[in-house]
Amino acid sequence: MFEKILVANRGEIAVRIIRSCREMGINTVAICSEADKDALHAQLADEAICIGPYSSKDSYLNMERILATAVATGADAIHPGFGFLSENSRFAALCERCGITFIGPSTESMENMGNKSKARNTMVKAGVPVIPGTEEPVIDASEGKAFADSIGYPVIIKAVSGGGGKGMRLVEQSEDFIEKFETAKRESKNAFGDDSMYIEKYIGSARHIEFQVLADKHGNIVHLGERDCTIQRRHQKMIEESPSVVLDDELRKEMGKAAVKAARAANYYSAGTIEFLLDSSNTFYFMEMNTRIQVEHPVTEMVTGVDLIKEMIRIADGQKLSIKQSGIKMRGHAIEFRINAESPENGFLPRPGKVTDLHFPGGNGIRIDSALFTGYKIPSFYDAMIAKVIVHGRDRKEAIDKMRSALGEVVITGDGLETNIDFLYELVCNEAFIKSDVEKINKMLEKMCR
Repeated sequence: MFEKILVANRGEIAVRIIRSCREMGINTVAICSEADKDALHAQLADEAICIGPYSSKDSYLNMERILATAVATGADAIHPGFGFLSENSRFAALCERCGITFIGPSTESMENMGNKSKARNTMVKAGVPVIPGTEEPVIDASEGKAFADSIGYPVIIKAVSGGGGKGMRLVEQSEDFIEKFETAKRESKNAFGDDSMYIEKYIGSARHIEFQVLADKHGNIVHLGERDCTIQRRHQKMIEESPSVVLDDELRKEMGKAAVKAARAANYYSAGTIEFLLDSSNTFYFMEMNTRIQVEHPVTEMVTGVDLIKEMIRIADGQKLSIKQSGIKMRGHAIEFRINAESPENGFLPRPGKVTDLHFPGGNGIRIDSALFTGYKIPSFYDAMIAKVIVHGRDRKEAIDKMRSALGEVVITGDGLETNIDFLYELVCNEAFIKSDVEKINKMLEKMCR
């Protein structure tokens, strides 16, 4: 087993990884920017190294400094968490060249699944259903428009190298295509350094259902059931649940088999997520694969009892999966709400500040993932998410009741600091959420973001 792991991330996921390493008896190295020198992950790790200024490109995205730190501290593996370099195949390759294990999939799998066109074609060959769309990347707007006109509107334009809703535009009529295509291209170029796009048929009123998979280096692959991530704003997930209220055992089994088939077609190992769209007739389509741990992984851990971070570490160490498909059981219902430092009344604009009063709830079936502490000054340079509240109940009703109770107890206040806690509390009490009318909730969120 690894003796020392460098955690190439920050915030709650860095804290999460450090805690799992501590339980496994593995020493940790935290990296931090100058803005994060007093952050919780830097305090909890066995060693903490400041690797650059607040800018992500000079710190958490600086591959050379991260690798130099790993070598200097004697770390034999790097866990990238999510975001930042977690799906960067070049970074994974550099780790390998430096003799450091990247705790994630192979470079080849990451490249093939990170390129949306390659991923689609891989799934087509494997017999996994995909949404009708372009087979090759599209650069020219007129070429893209001709394809969109041929399959009919609405269509969705997506960045080949994209994620997180960036470089994505919905086009409902032909005359809007050129302008939206060029806008998406520019956004993709700025965000990912790549302006190649692909186009697919838009599936309206669809559920966003993702399946968690685990695969080792010995050909063993399992799925751990689904998460329903349909409630989103600006293509960013807000609430995640497991299991989904719209899947029965037969459909769950069918989609789980497709997820395992997809992972096998990608020659995948480590933790990963196969994302599907499920239409109103219960027909599902492969959308993409995320080759990393997900923000919403705790809901899967709550219903299965499997520690995904520990499994990732064991897989990277060359060990076989500690679980078999027959041993994975989904028990009860779990829900995750993301707490952000933002102002819902002002279009969800970021509102970071210094934390002066902090209280998190506890009790049976309540989990908090956060890096906050009293006196902590939340930096304005990074993602607005500051905590996740995860609850587990015997069924969805009990989980909702627990979430309502938990959110009613959370206190995060401070100088200049605003959060979405009150908004989330109102949401969990909303009749549309209780009835799982996700389309109604998403329309409400879309209106608030205008």
